Amino acid sequence: MIFLPRGYDTLRTVSSLDSILLNTPLHSIPGIGDRSIGHYERLGLRNAGDLLKHLPLRYEQELAEQTIEQAHEAVSNGEDAHLALRGTIEALRHARGRRPRLEATLEDATSSARLVWFNAGWITGKLHPGMEVVVTGRGSLYKGHLQMTNPRFTLLHDSEPDPEARDAALRPIYPGSEDLSSARIERVLKPILEPLCRQIEDPLDQHYRTSRTLIPLADAYRWIHAPDTMEQWQRARNRLAFDELLLMQLAVMMRRHQLRDRLRAPALRWDDSLDARIRERFPFALTAAQSRVIREIASDLSRPAPMNRLLQGDVGAGKTAVALYGMLAAVASGHQATLMAPTEILAEQHLASIRHMLTGSDVTIELLTGTLSERERAGRLERIANGEIDIVIGTHALLTQSVSFKSLALAVIDEQHRFGVTQRAALRGKGEEPGSVPHVLVMTATPIPRTLSLTLFGDLDVSVIDERLPGRTPPITRVVGPGKRPDVYGYVAERLRLGEQAYVVVPAIDESDLGLADVNSHLKFLTQGPLAGCTLEAMHGRLDPETRDGVMNRFRSGATQCLVATVVIEVGVDVPNATLMVVEHAERFGLAQLHQLRGRIGRGTQRSVCALIGEPRTTDAERRLEAIGSTTDGFLISELDLEIRGPGELFGARQSGMPPLKIADLMRDAELLNAARSDARAWIERSPELGAPDEQLLRNKVLALYGDALGLGDVG
Repeated sequence: MIFLPRGYDTLRTVSSLDSILLNTPLHSIPGIGDRSIGHYERLGLRNAGDLLKHLPLRYEQELAEQTIEQAHEAVSNGEDAHLALRGTIEALRHARGRRPRLEATLEDATSSARLVWFNAGWITGKLHPGMEVVVTGRGSLYKGHLQMTNPRFTLLHDSEPDPEARDAALRPIYPGSEDLSSARIERVLKPILEPLCRQIEDPLDQHYRTSRTLIPLADAYRWIHAPDTMEQWQRARNRLAFDELLLMQLAVMMRRHQLRDRLRAPALRWDDSLDARIRERFPFALTAAQSRVIREIASDLSRPAPMNRLLQGDVGAGKTAVALYGMLAAVASGHQATLMAPTEILAEQHLASIRHMLTGSDVTIELLTGTLSERERAGRLERIANGEIDIVIGTHALLTQSVSFKSLALAVIDEQHRFGVTQRAALRGKGEEPGSVPHVLVMTATPIPRTLSLTLFGDLDVSVIDERLPGRTPPITRVVGPGKRPDVYGYVAERLRLGEQAYVVVPAIDESDLGLADVNSHLKFLTQGPLAGCTLEAMHGRLDPETRDGVMNRFRSGATQCLVATVVIEVGVDVPNATLMVVEHAERFGLAQLHQLRGRIGRGTQRSVCALIGEPRTTDAERRLEAIGSTTDGFLISELDLEIRGPGELFGARQSGMPPLKIADLMRDAELLNAARSDARAWIERSPELGAPDEQLLRNKVLALYGDALGLGDVG
C-alpha cells in the first residue's frame, strides 16, 4: 500500500516513481524539499540508496482500529488508553496563547473526538477538513469528551484497504533527529520502496541462497522496511546480517591469501639446538602454554610465507618472553627484529626487562622513540641501517620513512588494540626489498573474545597463552562506595609502613568541573591526610621523559612508596613489590581498562589487593564494577565487556581500521558468523581474487567496503 504526502499530484507522482534510481539524489525524491535536505544529510543520507539502507531501529505493533464510541467507552472504564481511530477531519483551529496548539475534530459514523497538537507548525498545510485519516496515540477524557494529545496520523487515499487489513500491522521506527522524525522518513520511503527493491542486484545466486536458507536480497529490503509478521522481519534481518558478515570474512580471507601468495619473508633456521640455546637465555623455565605458542610461532618463522599472528595472553602470562624468543630466532639467523609499543613508558619497560633477560649476551638492543635528541636519533638510525643493532624497541617513531633496516625479519607489535591495519602495513613495509616483508607478531594483554577476533583481526592466526606464570598470586578485588575511602587509605598506609608499595589511579590530570579526582589535588590530599609521612610522587602523560624516567626509577627502587597516576600506568609497568592499588571514580573506567590497571599488582608472591572506589549511576557502570569484582579471568572479562559495550565500543573502527557492523550482532549472530567464515574460507580457496564473471558483483562489494581498510589492492 502506498501513502503519499499531501500536496502531490498523485497520478504524476505515481507514474514518476519508477524513475527513482538507487543513486537518485535527495532533491529529486518526492517529499524531500530543499529545506529538509540538510536534515537527511546529517544522518548520512545522500541518495535513494542510502534511504533504502537506513533501516528501522524497531517496530511498533499498530493497534486494531476502534470506533470513536468504542474508544470513549473504553477510556471511561479505565481501560488501556492506546487507541487507533479512523475518521474524517471535520474542523481545524489554530489556538494561540502561552502554548500554541492546533485543534481538530475527528468524526466517524458513531461519534467525534478532539485532537490536539502542541508546537504543531510541522503539521500546517498537511491536514485539511474532509481528509480521511487514521490517528494513533493515547486517549483521555476532557470535559467528558474523548481527546487525543499529539497523536500520530496517516493520510488515507482511495487505494487504502479496508480497516480489517490494518489490524496488528508492524510500523517501522527509524533513526531520526530533532529535525527529522521517523514518521517523515517513513512517508518519503514508502512510495519508493518497491521501485528501489526492483533494482537490487543479488550477489548470491539462488543455489547458494537455498543452501543457506536465505531469502533474495530484494525481499530482505522489502520485509525489513515493511514486515507483515515478525517472522518476515527475522528472515530479512538474517539475510542482511549474513551478507554483512560474509563480505567481511571474504575480505579478511582475501587479505590472508594475498599476504601468503604474493609476498615473501625470510625463512628462519629453527632446530633443537637453537631452541636449547635460546631457552638458556631466560632466567626462568617457560610454561607449557608458552612452549606451545613458541612452537606455533617457530613453525611460521621457518617458512617463506610471512607470519601474520596474534598472540593473546592475560596479564602476567609471559607474552614478552615468547616475543623475545622469536626475536632471538631472527637474530640467530643473521637478521634484525623490532618491537613497537604504544607508549614510551611501555617501550622503556620492554627495554629494561629484555636487557635483564639477555645479561651477558652479545645481542645489541637499542631504543628508538620520538624524544631522542637529533644527534642520538641520527646515530641510531645509521646503526639500524647498517645492521649493528639487532633488536630495536620503539614507539610510533619506528613507522617514519627515515627508519630503514638492513635485514628486518620479525616485527612485534605490542598492545595490538592500540594500533590498526595501517600501522601493521607500515611496519611490514620495512622489508629489505619490494615483495620481501618481515614476519609480523602482534600481541595484546587485552583478551579479545573469539567472535571479535574473527572480525577485527580475522586476517591473523591466533595463539593463546592460557596459563599464568608460576609464583604470581592473583589480586583480591574489593568494590566499595566513597564512604569507605578512609578505611581504604588506612589499610594502604598500614601496608606501606610494612615496606610494600601502592598505586593510586585517578581519572584526570587537572582539576575539572566534573568533580573528579585529579593527580595534583589527590596527591596533596593524600600527603597531607591519610598517607602523611609516606613518600608519594605523581605520574602522568604530560611529564617530560627525563622527569618520568626519574619517577619510575625511584618507584622501582622502592624510594617512592606510592604513585598517584593516571591510566598511563595501564600497561607495561612491572614492579613486583607493588601490592596495592586504589582506583578513584572506578565507574568512569571501562571494564577491560580496570582489568589492565589491576594487572599492575599481583606480579609477585605477596598478597595483593585492588580497591575500586566508585559510585555507579548507570546500569552499565554497575555491571562493569560487579564483573571486575567477581573474576580475575581476563578472557571472561572480555566476553562480559563485549556483552555490555558491544564490539563497536570495545574495539572501535578507528583503532582496528575496519568499518563497523551496522546490522550483525557478534553475540547474537555467532552462528551466522561461523557459517560466513566457513563459506568465505572455502570461497577464497576456490577463487582467491573473486575473479569469475558471476563473482564480480560480490568482489566489487568487498572492495568498496574493505579495500582501503585491509589494503586489498596493495597488501605490502
